[in-house]
Amino acid sequence: MTNAVNTRELALGILLDITKEGEYSHNAGSDVLDKYQYLDKKDRAFITRLTEGTLEHLLTINYMIDQFSKVSVKKMKPVIRCIIQSAVYQICYMDAVPDSAACNEAVRLAKRKGFQNLSGFVNGVLRTIVRSRTQVVWPDQEKHPVMSLSVRYSVPEWMISMWAEEFSYDLSREQGVQKMEQLLYAFSEPAPVTIRVNTLCSSPRQLWQRLEQEGVTVQACEAGLPYALQISGYDYLRALSSFQQGLFYIQDVSSMLAVCAASVKEHDFVLDVCAAPGGKSMQAALLMNGSGHVLARDLTQHKIDLLDENRKRCGISNIETQVWDARIPDPACFEKADVVLADLPCSGLGVMRRKKDIRYRMTPGKMRDLVQLQREILSVVHAYVKPGGRLVYSTCTVHRDENEGNAEWFEREHAAFKRISSRQIMPNEEGGDGFYIAVFQKEL
Repeated sequence: MTNAVNTRELALGILLDITKEGEYSHNAGSDVLDKYQYLDKKDRAFITRLTEGTLEHLLTINYMIDQFSKVSVKKMKPVIRCIIQSAVYQICYMDAVPDSAACNEAVRLAKRKGFQNLSGFVNGVLRTIVRSRTQVVWPDQEKHPVMSLSVRYSVPEWMISMWAEEFSYDLSREQGVQKMEQLLYAFSEPAPVTIRVNTLCSSPRQLWQRLEQEGVTVQACEAGLPYALQISGYDYLRALSSFQQGLFYIQDVSSMLAVCAASVKEHDFVLDVCAAPGGKSMQAALLMNGSGHVLARDLTQHKIDLLDENRKRCGISNIETQVWDARIPDPACFEKADVVLADLPCSGLGVMRRKKDIRYRMTPGKMRDLVQLQREILSVVHAYVKPGGRLVYSTCTVHRDENEGNAEWFEREHAAFKRISSRQIMPNEEGGDGFYIAVFQKEL
């Protein structure tokens, strides 16, 4: 078995875990890369690009396949479907991969997986796409603007229609289409890796120099936060000695901005009700310079274990962790918190550029359920805020009902709280993910 076949087989396994078994893309990918961290950097990069790229362009790829295959994508066996999809991605989006290699390796992979009888079908579909890909008949943008945008940017039609309504983008006009394209393009841009400096043991300048010594490319964060850096050019992050020594942790800049909005002060009591993997809790703890107390809660022991791993690695001592369902009231915390961080479960549309499968998993029905779950949690956790304290409601999504809609609902339902700020961060704004932040202050 050649190394090239091996990487494609690993990529196939990841795609099957996601599309057939329902595994989340970031988990499936990281699990395989952690297991095979001994592979060359080039091979690991190939696996990542092939899996993430296939997922990101899946609707476009399926549209092309259906034009040239006698069997529709939906009717194909899962293994064959994933083999063809990933091969089409190589043919259409990976210039460094010869068309012949993409086709030949797909045929070999079909045989290796026990589908000798379908290898000819795989070969025929792919060879036809190689010959005829410039002849694809795309949806007419003027007659079918939503379908056209959906196929071109691989985003479901219902999602595009939702955003057109929420942001008043008239897709029958060129200006409206251009604005929608700007949003959809932002979801397809590469997501930067942003880190937060552990200011207990390093300064931004010291960490910058240390990372460069380790061969990492470093640049300042667009949002201008002095303790936030963007990194790239490394192979395996956990292998960096600076990471192992807890000099930083990964946190998106939009998440950092949510904690900044809370105006955490030294000696505060901060309650983070849905804390894992812990970025906001640790940021709050660092802002208090080791004073105060952060109580970080989440629903399962697994999530708390992730948080504890980060906390211990970074040597942050003013955080207490606890398994707790945020929907269950805790009278012991009533009116005790200076700040309640409520970064609640959401549809996650703001992080689609990181988690490519969210666009296919989410449905309007699931989003309605999430709106109600958020309200259920807010109805409980607001009681923890002391008079004069603050509640920060945040999500990593771009969806009015979960964001501005729930902020308005909270104001109506809880008159003791006044909204002092709110902000919808669009994807790639200031280099961060799509995010919503609303800050409420409780009257004295």
